[in-house]
Amino acid sequence: MINKNEIQSKNLRLLYKDLIFQNLIKQFDYKNNHQVPKLVKIQLNRGLGIDGQNNKTLQKSVEEIRLISGQQPILTKAKKSIAGFKVREEMTLGITVTLRSTKMYAFLEKLIHLVLPRIRDFRGLSLKGFDRNGNYNFGLKEQLVFPEISYENVDQIKGLNISIVTTAKTKNEGIALLKEFGFPLTD
Repeated sequence: MINKNEIQSKNLRLLYKDLIFQNLIKQFDYKNNHQVPKLVKIQLNRGLGIDGQNNKTLQKSVEEIRLISGQQPILTKAKKSIAGFKVREEMTLGITVTLRSTKMYAFLEKLIHLVLPRIRDFRGLSLKGFDRNGNYNFGLKEQLVFPEISYENVDQIKGLNISIVTTAKTKNEGIALLKEFGFPLTD
C-alpha cells in the first residue's frame, strides 16, 4: 500500500507506472507484465427518464456533466416504445460520457482527492460495487460535491452513476488496483 503523501505528489498515471505496477506484480506474483490489471475507462451516466423531454432540464444536465467530465456527453435514447412507462422509441432518457487516457486519470484524481472527501458523513465506498471481473460501479446522490458545480446554478439535485472499467480478471485484483490508487474502499 502506498502512503497518501506519495499519491498527492504524483500524477496518478505516473504513480501507476512507477509504483502501483510493481506492487501488483509482487502481490499477485504475475509472470507476464500484460497480466497486471490497469484502468481502461471511466463512464459517467445520468438517467433523466421523462425529464429528458424537458429541454431546459436536459440542457442543464448536459452542461453539468460537461463541466464535471471536461468532455461533451452524448444523449441516450430509448430503443423501443414501452406504453406502461410512457416511453416512445427514440425518446431521450439520459446522458453518458466515457473518459479514457489523460482525462480518465485527471477525473480519477479529482474524484479521489476532492469529490469523495466533500461528501457529508463519508466513511468510504462499499466493496459491493465490484463485479466478478474487477470493475467497480457506484453512484453519487448529488452533483454539488463536484467543485465545478456552483450551488446557485443548480435548480434540482440529480445524481450520477460512475463505472470504473479495469482489465482485472477477478474481483480481488480489481479491489487491489483501486486500493493502490488510493480509492477509499471500506471492508
